[in-house]
Amino acid sequence: MALYLIDLPFAKVGLPLAAKDSDAKIILIQDGVFINKNLIPGNAKVYAVKNDVEKRGVQSRLGDGVEVVDYDKLVDIILEDKVVNFA
Repeated sequence: MALYLIDLPFAKVGLPLAAKDSDAKIILIQDGVFINKNLIPGNAKVYAVKNDVEKRGVQSRLGDGVEVVDYDKLVDIILEDKVVNFA
């Protein structure tokens, strides 16, 4: 299982890789919270960083399956899995 840290500029590389991973976890960071929810692989567990979501005012645009996490939870998630960084 791998964890994909996705920011908007690198989404075109990171999301296709995550789509090939049946156990993918994706964390949307920084401008990654603007990514169209239809581009996110359906097999992935998706998180978004709370501060980034609030700063950009996109709370209502996140999909139903996106879990908003604070920094403490983000650290816990990162420590659980192998990280693939696209930020």
